[in-house]
Amino acid sequence: MVYVTRALVDVLLDLASDADPDRVTTGVSVTPAGELEGEDAVAIPDETPVFTDFYLPDPGNSVNAVFGVDLTTPARQAQGQFVSHPLRELEVTKRDDLAEVIFVAVPPWEIGKRSFAAFDRSGDRHPLEIIEATAPDQSLSDVEWKTGP
Repeated sequence: MVYVTRALVDVLLDLASDADPDRVTTGVSVTPAGELEGEDAVAIPDETPVFTDFYLPDPGNSVNAVFGVDLTTPARQAQGQFVSHPLRELEVTKRDDLAEVIFVAVPPWEIGKRSFAAFDRSGDRHPLEIIEATAPDQSLSDVEWKTGP
């Protein structure tokens, strides 16, 4: 089972709709369910990863996006990938397979089994549960900044 918050799905679908007819590819990351707020999060074991956040895509910089991977997003921070397929292929393509979990969306850019799905890197579809929960607010002082190698 792959868990994702409704807020994240809504934002990803908005990104895809705004970019249409172009594709969107961006990293998505998880928060343990125990850190989430909302009644749906309480029903999930605390250690369960829930996709909650995304990295802003940079559609104008093809150097940073090679084979569907955003090279500006640190790999350890993005546990998944979101891709939009404006040509209606609700499946993983060879351009999409470089993440453990790949969310794919197709028009009409709405939540539904025919428009939004989760896959593994080999292209197998996984059960998806969209939950009503939010990640705790973070301030810049909460973020761990890394400088240098």
